[in-house]
Amino acid sequence: MAPKLGGTGLGARHHMAMPFESIRSVLDRHARRDPDKTALYALDQKKSITFGEIQHMADRVARRLVAQGICKGDRVALLSDECLEKLILWLGIWRIGAVVCPLNIEMNIAYVSELLQALEPKLTLWHEDLDGATMTEGVGGDFGRFSHWDPDGLGDAGSDEFFTRLAADPESGPDIHMENGPGDVACIYCTSGTTDKPKLIVFDHMGFWLFGLSSMEQVGHTENERTLEYRSFGWSSVQGMTLMPWLQTGCTLYFAKHFSQGRFFDWVREHKITFSVGIPTAISMLMNRPVDINPADIESLRMISCSTAPLSPDRWKLFEEMYGVNLCQMYGSSEAGWVCGNRHYAKKYGTVGPPSKHQEFQIIDDSGNPCPIGVEGEVTVGGPACCIATISTDGVWENVKGTRIHMGDLAVMDDDGYVTVTGRLKDIIIRGGVNISPLEIDNVLLGNARVAEAAAVGVPDDIYGEEVVCYVVVKPGVTLTEDEIRDHCSRTLPEFRMPKQIFMVDELPKNDRGKVKRDLLREKWLEQFQAS
Repeated sequence: MAPKLGGTGLGARHHMAMPFESIRSVLDRHARRDPDKTALYALDQKKSITFGEIQHMADRVARRLVAQGICKGDRVALLSDECLEKLILWLGIWRIGAVVCPLNIEMNIAYVSELLQALEPKLTLWHEDLDGATMTEGVGGDFGRFSHWDPDGLGDAGSDEFFTRLAADPESGPDIHMENGPGDVACIYCTSGTTDKPKLIVFDHMGFWLFGLSSMEQVGHTENERTLEYRSFGWSSVQGMTLMPWLQTGCTLYFAKHFSQGRFFDWVREHKITFSVGIPTAISMLMNRPVDINPADIESLRMISCSTAPLSPDRWKLFEEMYGVNLCQMYGSSEAGWVCGNRHYAKKYGTVGPPSKHQEFQIIDDSGNPCPIGVEGEVTVGGPACCIATISTDGVWENVKGTRIHMGDLAVMDDDGYVTVTGRLKDIIIRGGVNISPLEIDNVLLGNARVAEAAAVGVPDDIYGEEVVCYVVVKPGVTLTEDEIRDHCSRTLPEFRMPKQIFMVDELPKNDRGKVKRDLLREKWLEQFQAS
């Protein structure tokens, strides 16, 4: 029997294992304790910065920003791929209590401009590799370009880049006594925009602090961690899983622009990585195209996380057997940070773990009443670990502080406090009045050793209202027929849950977080069959 974990009902107390500190205090603490320890290492740039250097640079950036008229609470947009300079600027912005607005530059240029107009930043900084003029068309405020930080010269002589101008600033400069407090806005970033335009999410520093503490409790971060990150820092998960624990513990953070199957284990070996983030896309790549690696060669790697979409128990166990690494399944959202998470010291396959330590979690029925143990309902969360506001792409601010967030996910909690996500409310297939979870169908399909990916969706049916169809991606180098898939499913699924149509596809449509866009699959079916 697994132990009951977390303190996690509605109105749960938020006892903090680490009291809140300002960014100024955190950076000063690490600079005093470990000035020469590597703080950040950019794998693509092969460039690092120590805690002593980053504390010094954050102060210098803060003074430059103040000299440019940036004050506490002002919004500063950062347009950049993942690089060391981006994080130096980020910390300088936070150092004076200004607000970081990191937009994911993988979105199209026109969309970034629309989001910036909704943000109304006082200053927008973009990396020299980007077409900043186009991306900021129609956007107000001041603008600036930055290039490369050089610890000796800060920037290239003769240019007008941010770090070059920084090099000319006197060390004393303007006063930067201001710092962030727990209730100050920390960050405004985008949702993934799975089915609609992304909205902007507003988090305060206390929410981020609790986000980081929940990650530490679930994963077991310490100051000796050597963390690997390869996602955009514009994602909320990156901010809570790697950025905040790095700041809170003073560990070393290695980061890359993107996941690389070919380089992943080389990174682990070379830098003795102890913890790596994981996303379903990366996990699937490593499982479907296994890397010939001896677990003894990556013995430093104690854990990989997985979030965004739940893994089936079979695939979870198979991954751990293949690579000899503990996999920790979690569940979160842009609006709420971590909602649930298995722990580094206890887990249950097929679940997303117990509710996170600082999350006010509750599963409710259609009437809004708490569901008993073992009864499916909708996940809701609330409290100081959640966002405080949202901003639409039209610039409309909606204050949500103190309100409960309806996640739109269906879940059930067992006797031990572990939560299983059973589907999305909007994705539930209702066939003849019976609710069918597409995740259940997905997991059965993935139980076939020749299936790489699969997704079930509901489509219109004249008799039953909806029918189940599925889209399947076969692993490279193998063959699989529709009849073989039907035979496989029939061993587990009752007739009324069986897929009525099976489509073999090369890939599934996904957003940049790796979530399958079931709406696009449904639209694809409608275009193909409704017209006929």
